[in-house]
Amino acid sequence: MRFMHRAYWRGAGVSFFFARRICPAGFGVCAVLILAGVVGVGKQQDTVYQLFSLASALVVIGLPWAFLRRARGLEARRELPRYATAGETVHCIVHVRNRGAKRVHAAWLAETPPDPRPSLSQFANSREPGESQRNLFDRKFAYYRWQWLLDRNRLYDDGRSLLPMDLAPGATAEVGLELVPQRRGVIQLNDLRVLLPDPFGLFQRCIKMPAPAATLTVMPHRYRIPPVELPGSGRFQIGGDASTNAIGSSGEFVGLREYRPGDPLRQIHWKSWARTGRPIVKELEDTFYPRYGLVLDTFPASGNEQLFEDAVSVAASFASTLDTRESLLDLMFIKDRAHTVTVGRGIARAEKLLEVLAGVEAEPIPQFDTLANLVIRHREELTSCLIVLCGWDDERAAFVRKLSSQGLGCVVLVSGQGPGPQRFAGHWIESGHLARDLGALPVRLRELG
Repeated sequence: MRFMHRAYWRGAGVSFFFARRICPAGFGVCAVLILAGVVGVGKQQDTVYQLFSLASALVVIGLPWAFLRRARGLEARRELPRYATAGETVHCIVHVRNRGAKRVHAAWLAETPPDPRPSLSQFANSREPGESQRNLFDRKFAYYRWQWLLDRNRLYDDGRSLLPMDLAPGATAEVGLELVPQRRGVIQLNDLRVLLPDPFGLFQRCIKMPAPAATLTVMPHRYRIPPVELPGSGRFQIGGDASTNAIGSSGEFVGLREYRPGDPLRQIHWKSWARTGRPIVKELEDTFYPRYGLVLDTFPASGNEQLFEDAVSVAASFASTLDTRESLLDLMFIKDRAHTVTVGRGIARAEKLLEVLAGVEAEPIPQFDTLANLVIRHREELTSCLIVLCGWDDERAAFVRKLSSQGLGCVVLVSGQGPGPQRFAGHWIESGHLARDLGALPVRLRELG
């Protein structure tokens, strides 16, 4: 595996180098040149010689022309949207200034993705979907696995400007650039290049431009969910409107009283304190908001990485659909340790959850007991729990039963391959058909005990 990884690594590096500098038409002309040269050896065919001469002339003129082009003194600054979504086109603006002494014309901009070549460990330990069905030769040399990893590691496609730019000395321009993120996460854009093609569009010089690095946060893909009603009823909880958990009023002012240990500082009535010399707080009517738990399974089995990505998309779809203006939402998951992120009225906006979901990663060792204990610690505060799982097996069924035994109303959504099992009481979301299955959810989601 080490030998094959080294060979594929170097081969991919050479391929990337030439792909940046030779246009598709250039590859076609080079292929014609080689083919005509091979066919024409020892034969007197005017058509083949003419084709060879034409291809040779294009290469001899175009290649030096592109190599001798210059673009000195260019500076750029990216202007990116705050958020992007996986699979959707992102429109960026690049502000370019020509500080050089010569005009730059017929130039294009390109944002080069980070190196997608997998590490030796990733290449050796990963398995391409369906690899077991390939023949012995393909399994032994694992070339298709390498190609699959290249595609999976590629952060975004395209990344080229929409129109060429023409800049006089000292001039500035705004150049539109489009790219399509392939997966969620935080993308570092730090390799902006200017492409200087020859007049025939066969070859181009590729020069890296000085530009401050920029960060683009790519949210998980989200799907439309119909209005749904989660189970559970409100419970009273002392502590102010930011921590209560059932729908009701919004904390109307009812009077003043002396400060008691534990009262929040923001409830202090400063004027009364200054008048009486004792700390006085505002007494508010108790308020009630629903508080839901969104539990994400971060323990996909080996080879089920796509199910994990589907589960993240399902969680993101609910996080962006549930009305957090009149409720609280706790995202709970395990990554190295237990994490709880709360959004909702008086705390944070739902975008915070989407940012967290954009960077969440799978955990190699299942820790369902730790996740269950995390949820149980909050059971008195939660109205109900929405559990998103990567597949369904005995371990996950025991996890749901443990939560249900604590009196929690649990709604289970399972991302799985193919149709769901018979007599499954939860909601099955088939991989590859998330939009269909999420759009068909009933108005009242059923619990799974």
